[in-house]
Amino acid sequence: MENRTGKRENELGVTVVGGPTALLELGGLRLLTDPTFDPPGHYLDERLSKFAGPVLTPAELDPIDVVLLSHDQHLDNLDVAGRALLGRVPQVLTTPGGATRLGAPVRGLEPWESVELARPDGTTLRVTGTPAQHGPEDVDLGMHAEVTGFVLSAPDLPTVYVSGDNAAPSVVAEIVRRLGVPDHAVLFVGAARSPVIAGGRPLTLTSAAAVEVAGILGEARIVPVHMEGWRHFSEGAFVLRKAFADAGLLDRLLLPVPGERVVLQEGVRAVG
Repeated sequence: MENRTGKRENELGVTVVGGPTALLELGGLRLLTDPTFDPPGHYLDERLSKFAGPVLTPAELDPIDVVLLSHDQHLDNLDVAGRALLGRVPQVLTTPGGATRLGAPVRGLEPWESVELARPDGTTLRVTGTPAQHGPEDVDLGMHAEVTGFVLSAPDLPTVYVSGDNAAPSVVAEIVRRLGVPDHAVLFVGAARSPVIAGGRPLTLTSAAAVEVAGILGEARIVPVHMEGWRHFSEGAFVLRKAFADAGLLDRLLLPVPGERVVLQEGVRAVG
């Protein structure tokens, strides 16, 4: 069966847009991660500088059914244009605190809380909120550390994990223990660092930590995002690719050309 965009509803399609923003097509739904569409420029001061914009506009991605927003507190995850987009998307899922700050109809998910999203064929896609550790575990970043990841699942579809700004492989291990090993993962990487936060220690996955996460995720195919385009990212695609190659896991890493739609997997047949 084809959906309204002419794509098969049982396949998983991914389009990397830039920064943390990627379009996932799954079960007839179009889900957008952390919308960031502002042009390059300085934000707050030169320590938070964006030097590469998105390769696609919101209009070029329409229709968007759901936004999966890992957190609203940081401009590199939700910028001015991204906030404007939220007002015309039917469903937005984020943290409980983010839902309070952004207001209705944004919905907050506690860790391990699930919501069923209606699919065009009358079935549902389950979205489960997952914990995320935005920075070192021994540093209290207050409200700035409130981040969620997501697991997308249905009996007839591949399972997808979207990490959000998580820096801790131990968190991923707990997610796998509770929810099982996903078929695919969208990992926010880049080893983001700030000289004024956590002593410059990484706030998101380093390349070495991403390799550790790949080991936890079994055979899951990994699509990395949020590693380039901003000054505070300390490890880009070259470093990430080398780390996976050195670990013998390069076949698990997929680096799509930004703006190019890639089909990761056909949907699996429902059991029973």
